[in-house]
Amino acid sequence: MKKPESLRQTLQMFVPALAADPSRLSIFVDKGRIAATAGSLSLEYRYTANIVVQDYAGDVDDLMVPILAWIAQHQPQLLQRTDQEPFRFESELLDAETADVSIFIDLDEAVRVSAKEGGGFTAERADPAGDADSFGIGCVPLWQLLMGLDVVAQTNDPRFVDDQ
Repeated sequence: MKKPESLRQTLQMFVPALAADPSRLSIFVDKGRIAATAGSLSLEYRYTANIVVQDYAGDVDDLMVPILAWIAQHQPQLLQRTDQEPFRFESELLDAETADVSIFIDLDEAVRVSAKEGGGFTAERADPAGDADSFGIGCVPLWQLLMGLDVVAQTNDPRFVDDQ
């Protein structure tokens, strides 16, 4: 599964506390399922990503905004939900300044499987950014993170910069 690692990279890049101490960020894959149909080996992973940030002392908005931007790029259909709730969270307030925060995002990853000539198979991940138009919204390239009018983080990392 590729999306949990992509989400980890985004959070470490755009949340200063996690960039300073990546060991405070854990990501678990819960309730995993495989969707498949007869006549094809193509499949879809369906699971809940459980993002756990321990001893977090920052503003919770600094966690939620990069996650929403990541969702817009990698799982845009979550922003089209009729309940307008793309993910869930829980928090344990440890003291007046710190909390453990758990964030739950229902994700899926399509894998196209095709037979190789002479035997074997090739598995290829579907590109969620390329499929975004089918959901009716464009992707939000996350290369600069703003809080109000202030730039709080930015990157030239080609994984996040779109040269369109």
